[in-house]
Amino acid sequence: MDSHCGPTSFSLDHGGNHADPLTIDTQVPRATRAQSIHQEDEGNATVELASIMMAASNPVSPGPNPPLDPERMQEFIPPTRPSSTPFPQPEPRSTELRCSSCPTNRLLGSNTSDATGLPPPPSTGTTANTGLNDLPTEIHECILDHLFGFRVSATSKSSITRWGTALRHPRRKELSELSLVSGAWRILIQERLYRHIKLKASIESLRSSMAYFSARPHLRSYVKHVEIWFPVFHPKHRPLALSNANTLPTVTPDGLTTASYVLPMDNCSLEEAFYFVAESLPEVCVLTLEGGERKKAPKVRHWIRNSGEQSVRVMPKVHSVRTLISKGQWNLIREEDDFQNIMSALPNLQEWHGSYSKPKSKSYLTMASILAKPMRLTSLDLCIEGDYRRELSFPPYILKVSSRVHFCSRLATGAASPSLEHISYTGRVCKQFFIDLMSKSKDPRNARLKSIDLTVKNCCRQVAHWNESGSGITDMNFINAFEELVIAGIRALGRLKSVEYLRIRYVDLDSPFPPLNPHFLLRNGRCSGVWSDAIIAEMNRAQPSARFEELSESFGEVGYRKDGRMTFNPEFPTSSSRTISLKLSNYALLSAGAP
Repeated sequence: MDSHCGPTSFSLDHGGNHADPLTIDTQVPRATRAQSIHQEDEGNATVELASIMMAASNPVSPGPNPPLDPERMQEFIPPTRPSSTPFPQPEPRSTELRCSSCPTNRLLGSNTSDATGLPPPPSTGTTANTGLNDLPTEIHECILDHLFGFRVSATSKSSITRWGTALRHPRRKELSELSLVSGAWRILIQERLYRHIKLKASIESLRSSMAYFSARPHLRSYVKHVEIWFPVFHPKHRPLALSNANTLPTVTPDGLTTASYVLPMDNCSLEEAFYFVAESLPEVCVLTLEGGERKKAPKVRHWIRNSGEQSVRVMPKVHSVRTLISKGQWNLIREEDDFQNIMSALPNLQEWHGSYSKPKSKSYLTMASILAKPMRLTSLDLCIEGDYRRELSFPPYILKVSSRVHFCSRLATGAASPSLEHISYTGRVCKQFFIDLMSKSKDPRNARLKSIDLTVKNCCRQVAHWNESGSGITDMNFINAFEELVIAGIRALGRLKSVEYLRIRYVDLDSPFPPLNPHFLLRNGRCSGVWSDAIIAEMNRAQPSARFEELSESFGEVGYRKDGRMTFNPEFPTSSSRTISLKLSNYALLSAGAP
């Protein structure tokens, strides 16, 4: 059926004759019906409604209440309000009612704002004109942390594992140019770029750096870690014609030339370096001094003038530095007076991280004299031998040291300092360290030492033959000495109640089975690593609340190859797996199967 209704036609057939069709138009307009109720003016009705509401005392009451009898009103006398009442006199109430949404106000020309004077709320359709600079600082920090890496606080101790890269951020050009986006980003990005700077310890470099920060004083407060390295090589170029014919020329950007490396002549002294940091970088809190390493390396000069030219010499004070990192320490500190000079320039020093590039007998002897004196440090991190390689026997230089002083006793003297809270040491150590530490702790109840971290190069001990002084997992003499070291450490915990963390480990990068490198860890009352009946008995006596996470009786599956050599399939298949339990008696199998 067609939805469109047009004129309807009716055809009447009388005797086959067709009459004219009768057309009826259904779209003829009807007559308009008169309204029975006349509409009144909407504005007048609204005015009347408002007047009724103004006159009524109660909106739900039909009208005003009848007046009360004046005689009864006089009989009631209200009590006197005390003076402590916040509002001693009642304020008269306003009888004027206004509705901001009522059309009466528009008709009467009244103001649509409320009595408080607040502007009307903005409409829903309007949008605020917000730019990038209007965002909170936390949003900018999150965006830049995603691009540059998370920013670590310079005063944080728990979140920083490596000072060399903790405060350093990428300086690629595409990231540095983001500082041109807005003023807020310029400040935040410059804070990241200038947090860690590295300077060459030459007079020319310090002069140019001082001029740079003098022209840009707003960048001085951004520097938190400054690293100053002293070069030990300096190329000395010679004419190509005068060079030796047997020496191949060096290709440089300037062409072919020959150069012989000599001692640098433009290096600054420590006095000049401290003066630069104190004057140019007022908020630096981490200072790194790198002395370098080479054969017959020169010692870094501490003073500008010699001792004969000036009787009284005082180092410039750098009060903001809290952490000192000394790399290549042999070129910086070779005697006790050198250490005192550096300490006098850093009166507020709390942490000292010292490391030597190569092991020397003089390194042990120098540190032995320094550790014998009281220190005001709270954290000491000392690395004398950090090559992490096993040895077949004691080297000659350590025999020279042991003939003059027992270094473990001097190390215990430094660890017993009243202010020290953390000590980390990498080198040679034996059970005598813990024995002397207990004896030199004057008042264990007031001791502040909380953590001890030892990385063992070898354990000093008395041997009958030279081949009995080696180290490694296949040397049972070393394993027995390591067990005595662990037992002495556990026994010391019974007296040093403040110690909460103890780690003793041996690291051998050339080990055939790295997961089996012996180690012991005590943290939060849980133990892991090597164990034996003697270790468990001492643990039950000194720390009854401490427990081993697991006690495994074997290392894993042991087999033999065709050539008769023993092979080992540990329960920890990869070197990155964490070993929880190592029974010391099982190392005898490795010693028997060693080549």
